[in-house]
Amino acid sequence: MRIALGLEYSGTAFTGWQSQPGGRGVQDALEHALAVIADAQVGTIAAGRTDAGVHATMQVVHFDVGALRPDTAWVRGVNSNLPSDVAVLWARPVAGDFHARYAAVFRHYTYLLSSRAVRPALLAGRAGWYHRALDVALMTEAAGALVGTHDFSAFRAAGCQAKSPTRTLSTVSIAMMGEHIRFDFCANAFLQHMIRNIVGALVYVGAGKHSPAWVGELLAGRDRARAAPTFAPDGLYLTGAEYDAKWQLPPTLRPVVLPLG
Repeated sequence: MRIALGLEYSGTAFTGWQSQPGGRGVQDALEHALAVIADAQVGTIAAGRTDAGVHATMQVVHFDVGALRPDTAWVRGVNSNLPSDVAVLWARPVAGDFHARYAAVFRHYTYLLSSRAVRPALLAGRAGWYHRALDVALMTEAAGALVGTHDFSAFRAAGCQAKSPTRTLSTVSIAMMGEHIRFDFCANAFLQHMIRNIVGALVYVGAGKHSPAWVGELLAGRDRARAAPTFAPDGLYLTGAEYDAKWQLPPTLRPVVLPLG
């Protein structure tokens, strides 16, 4: 039987989604908890691999299991065996050809940035930080060059293992909310560190270090060395993936609700 799960987690204490030899991946914690309920080893596949320190309001996962359990066992039972910073939100039996990664049509991420002189204590680990005010209008203008299908080599980590640097970025929106800035991204897929590198470049524009046209020049130049440094992982959230309605999944998108602080 194949089961799909919706999962939320704080990535602060983890080395990322993927299983690690030291057992500090979110995947390690989830598979351990699933094994307790299934009374057997369970392997999981996720919609997207988040890096160390990156959070998820909605990570979609699937696994195959021989044990018959009620849906509540895959939620409440698994949660009772998970650390406090990981929780299953829903569980649903799915068709055997459903695949959390390959069936995803679009993936969504949000980056939260605190823009103020003093680092945020109440949002420590949950938001990025820049020490001065940023011009949202300039950043929005710059982000327009990124929308569409492009070679994103200039915003790709050196260790990225993706076979192709080409991605289709369908949405980039930037909004100011008090002293916080929210960046929302939607694409068919993302490269390693792609969002954090884009945010770093947009912050340079918003701070007046470069004109909005610079981001388009970076994209065309395909040279990571010319771009801004990679921004911190703290404010990055995987907010879900979109799937065809035929899979009959519960909601697979869950926006970030900005905490006050």
